[in-house]
Amino acid sequence: MFTVKDRFEFSLPTEVLAIGITKRVGQLEGLLREADALFEGALFELVKSGDIRTKKKAVSKIHTFGKIGAKRLYFLGMGKEKELNSEGLKESFGRLFKTAKKDKWKEAAILLDTFTTEKIDALDAAHELGEALALATYEFEGYRQKSNEPDVTLENVTVFSTALEKEEVRAALEVGYIFGKATNSSRTLVNLPGNMLTASGMASYAIKLAEKYGFQTEILDREDMEKLGMGAFLAVSQGSLEPPKMIVMKYQGKEEWKDVIGLVGKGITFDTGGYSIKPKDGIVGMKTDMGGAAAVFGAMEIIGELKPEQNVVAVIPSTDNMISGGAFKPDDVITSMNGKTIEVLNTDAEGRLVLADAITYAKHHGADYLVDVATLTGGVVVALGTEISGALTNNENWYEQVLQASHEAGEPIWRLPLTEKDIERVRGSKIADLNNSPGREGHAIMGGAFVGEFAEGTPWVHLDIAGTATTSKEHDLGPQGATGVMARTLALLVERFETI
Repeated sequence: MFTVKDRFEFSLPTEVLAIGITKRVGQLEGLLREADALFEGALFELVKSGDIRTKKKAVSKIHTFGKIGAKRLYFLGMGKEKELNSEGLKESFGRLFKTAKKDKWKEAAILLDTFTTEKIDALDAAHELGEALALATYEFEGYRQKSNEPDVTLENVTVFSTALEKEEVRAALEVGYIFGKATNSSRTLVNLPGNMLTASGMASYAIKLAEKYGFQTEILDREDMEKLGMGAFLAVSQGSLEPPKMIVMKYQGKEEWKDVIGLVGKGITFDTGGYSIKPKDGIVGMKTDMGGAAAVFGAMEIIGELKPEQNVVAVIPSTDNMISGGAFKPDDVITSMNGKTIEVLNTDAEGRLVLADAITYAKHHGADYLVDVATLTGGVVVALGTEISGALTNNENWYEQVLQASHEAGEPIWRLPLTEKDIERVRGSKIADLNNSPGREGHAIMGGAFVGEFAEGTPWVHLDIAGTATTSKEHDLGPQGATGVMARTLALLVERFETI
């Protein structure tokens, strides 16, 4: 995919040459000035006239008419240099690679040094380039009949940089590409229909991932869960013909099994709401209710590729939430794995029930720190919209590590309050220890507060991605549909982990 070279000459033959250009007044510098000389000042005139645009994310194409080795020049506008940050550069690269896909590039040369600034060095630029290439060109093939038109993909990218050693640049490109490809794996899982991705299918996916990367795996069936007393998870699954699966993957990056990070992802493959059934408009799209599980799978793919010196246990409770004569009902009382009883007031608040037993089981496997990820509540969409994921925590220091990872990944989160009065509402049942749905007020907080009852004293962060797991429109780093959100955040959290 990537070739890195530390010497560049404009006579180099290539189909496409990509160059970054910032908004400057009255001058071209460095390689741009050299190129302009070969074009006898024509590039500068094109910049002045606006035919080569310097606006952020603007892509301008010109033919070279044989004046240099490249057949076409693509200029990527980066706006004002002092206003550009790494996430903005990644989005700009995304726009470039979307253009590449549309124009059917087969190969390209990229002058990496033209994309660096005082704030963004060559390693940062290389990482963002690699990540954007994977993310922006992703497409879910779906199930339509295939066209006879051949598929043209960008397979060879030659990156030129004199700023650093070639191996350093190549490593940054490849790590960025790994992050992007794993996010795409998460996207594909979320995009799969519920009849194509069942709990058993998700377990098979975990086994294949484990075989590839050497993870330890454990797949619990219904009988195993009954023996362990996972009454909360089993209640959700009891209306379905599909057998439930509790999926565990373990990665040991240290000699001793300590300081273990537990990643728990909600894996509801389709959510009808159960007897608290969703309306006809709200039920469409519920194949995406396993977005948390997809994020954990994506993070484990990155971990498997990069092999950080950390210990991780991933736990994914997977089932669908269906209606039948045997389905659980409002007013039922169920008993979770840790012994707490739960009054069911809303069968559509099922995610917190499966997470309850999954978190207990992650602790059973030695998790010292917990992050759960779930498309949990519509309330978080009302509160924060579709660009920011909601968060709750019981530990300030652990939350700061998650927050920093989300910043680095470009996946923003916003912390919601969690007070004693919120916890009292979750504990408000008159006939059980907890109730699973105290009401609409503060719905996102209530869902997280319920899950936190099972984290107990273990440092814990809850991430509600109901608004961010999918997008209704195409964007610079991907198409409409699943986003793969939090796969990169979780992987970075593991990679950057510091003991509290």
